[in-house]
Amino acid sequence: MKKKVALLFTFLLVVGSVLAGCGGSDSSGNGEKTKDGKVVLKVTVWNYDTTPEFKALFEAYEKENPNVKIEPIDIEAAQYDQKLTTMLASGDNTDVLTMKNVIGYSNYANRGQLKDMSEYVKSLDGDKYNGTLDFLKVEDGKTYALPYRMDFWVLYYNKDLFDQAGIPYPENITWEEYRELAKKLTSGSGNNIVYGAYNHTWRSVTQAIAAAQETGDPEAIISGNYDFMKHQYETYLGMQEDKSVLDFGTAKSTNTTYASQFETGKAAMLPMGTWYIAAIINSKNQGNTNVNWGIAPLPQIEKGSEIKSFGSPTAFAVNKNAAHSKEAEKFVKWASGEEGAKVIAGVGVVPAYRTDEINNTYFNLEGVPTDELSKSAFNPDFINIEMPADKNSATIDLILTEEHELIMLGENSIDDGIKKMEKRVKEEVK
Repeated sequence: MKKKVALLFTFLLVVGSVLAGCGGSDSSGNGEKTKDGKVVLKVTVWNYDTTPEFKALFEAYEKENPNVKIEPIDIEAAQYDQKLTTMLASGDNTDVLTMKNVIGYSNYANRGQLKDMSEYVKSLDGDKYNGTLDFLKVEDGKTYALPYRMDFWVLYYNKDLFDQAGIPYPENITWEEYRELAKKLTSGSGNNIVYGAYNHTWRSVTQAIAAAQETGDPEAIISGNYDFMKHQYETYLGMQEDKSVLDFGTAKSTNTTYASQFETGKAAMLPMGTWYIAAIINSKNQGNTNVNWGIAPLPQIEKGSEIKSFGSPTAFAVNKNAAHSKEAEKFVKWASGEEGAKVIAGVGVVPAYRTDEINNTYFNLEGVPTDELSKSAFNPDFINIEMPADKNSATIDLILTEEHELIMLGENSIDDGIKKMEKRVKEEVK
C-alpha cells in the first residue's frame, strides 16, 4: 500500500510539472531564467530593429523590474500572424504575444489561446483609452488583450508644395475639396509628374473611411450591406480620371509605397495612419528625406461636421500557455497603462492611453509638427474600428479586398462591385 501511495505521489508530481510547463506558471515556476536568476520573459514582436516602441518599452520595463530580462522573439512583419498561428497550435509557451491587428487577435481569442483579462479591464478608465478597450471585446463579451498603442488616420500634406502653389493648408476640408485640391496641386508630366495626392491601395483607405464617416457603426464593415461605400469609391475613381493621383493599377503592379510617394515629393497629400509620423521622423533623422510636412484632420463628408476617423489598436496578450504567466500579466498591464504610454509617446508612437500630459510628451518630441492644425488632427471627435473582433473578420476582409481591387481596376462598376461584396459575404460567411 505504501508503495502504491508513493508511486501515486510521484506520478502527481510529474503531471504537475508538465502542466506547469504547458499551462502557465508564475515567475518562480519552470520558465527560463538567466544565470543570475532573472526571469526571462519572452515576447513576440515583428521587425524589432525598425519598430521603435518595442526596444523602448522593454528597456524601460527592465529598468523598473531588475528581476526581469525581456527576450524579443523577432518575426518578419509579413509572416507574423502565420508564424504566431503555427507557434500557438504547437503549444508554444512564449509569455507575451503582441497582437499586430484585430483580425489575428480575434482568431487567437476565439481559439482559447489567450489569457482572459476581462476583470482587470473593468477597473480601467475607458475614457483614457479612446474606445480601444471596447474594440478588443470579442463575441463572448470578454477581453483577452490590453492595447498599448492606437493608430488612427489623418491627412499628411507637403507644406512646400502647398506654398509653391499659393494654396492654404488643408484645414477641415471635405472629400470634394480634397479632390479639387489634388487637381490644383498636380503638376509636371512623365517621370517628373507631381500628383496632388496619393491614395494607397489598401481596401481600408476607401471602405473603412466610409464606414466611419457614413455610418459610425463599428460593425458596418462586417454587416454584409455596403451601399455606404459608394461615395468614397466615386471620389477616388474620380481622382484617377482627373489624373491627380497615381492610378491604382500602376501602384499595385509596381508595389508603390506611400512613403516613397510622399517623402520624395511625388504627392502633395496622403491619407494615412498616425504610425507614419514616427517613420517620417526617422527618415528625416537618417537624411533620407527633407520633406516639410504637417498633418491635418482626415477630410470629411460635410463641411464643419465632426471629425471622424478610423483606426485600430495594437495590443499585448498573455499566452494561455505562458511559462511565466504572472510576470507576463504584470508586463502587459504596465505597457498598456500610463507608464508604458509615456515611454512610447517619447519615441513618436501614439499610445492607446492618452492624457494631456502624454499628448504634451508626444508633441515635445523633436520632429513632430507642433502647429495648431497638426494638434487638432491628433484629436478627432470619433474613431471607428477598422475591422471589429469577430470570428468572421478574416473571411470578410479577404472578400472585401478582392472586390475592392476589381472596382479600383475598373473591372467592375461601383454598383456591381458592391453587389458582389454583399452576395459573397452572405454566401461565404458561416
